[in-house]
Amino acid sequence: MTSQTDLAALLCSRLCHDMLSPVGALSNGLELLADEQDPEMRAKCVELMEQSAKTSTDKLKFFRLAFGAAGGFGEVVPIEEAQDVITALASDAKGVELNWALTENSLPKPAVKVMLNLAQIALDALVRGGTLDIGAEMREGNAEIVARANGERIAFDETIGQALQGELPPGDLSSRTAAAHMIALVAEELGGGLQYKVADNTLVLGAVLPQPEGMIG
Repeated sequence: MTSQTDLAALLCSRLCHDMLSPVGALSNGLELLADEQDPEMRAKCVELMEQSAKTSTDKLKFFRLAFGAAGGFGEVVPIEEAQDVITALASDAKGVELNWALTENSLPKPAVKVMLNLAQIALDALVRGGTLDIGAEMREGNAEIVARANGERIAFDETIGQALQGELPPGDLSSRTAAAHMIALVAEELGGGLQYKVADNTLVLGAVLPQPEGMIG
């Protein structure tokens, strides 16, 4: 069994890996700007730095909501907050069209964490662009969530699927699969479950999560 310390370390590695590129681009841009005298090139440096700053901010907002525990797991999150985070991530990707099918104004925080991470996994699979469909609703006390990626090429590591379903051997857990493992634990703690299906050009990720105890439906 993977310890909480090991999981935390793997998640930190994932966060550092994802932030390295945009933060590194900001550092490089500052160095270039300090030496560059041509006005046109300086303008291009500033533009690239602005893009890197936006990407960094978008990722940090995602990490705060997808992995953070502020407010406790018994709280609800406005659906617009989750939408804004996913929309920002999709806008930073190339050639991805985002579609929504949401029936709620808010969702329990565990459901939002699962939705954000499923959306990120689906987005990562669209290596050549495509469509990302996100749906969520509360039905009979359960949060039902789906993330569907459709594109010319779907890149999906089956070890992530194993982690989602709680079937990944502890020794195979890595920073790449840590987020999937985390939301599998969230689902298990609530008495729910995750599932996935990969077809030729489609990846479908789903979750059914009972409402946390103590919440008023």
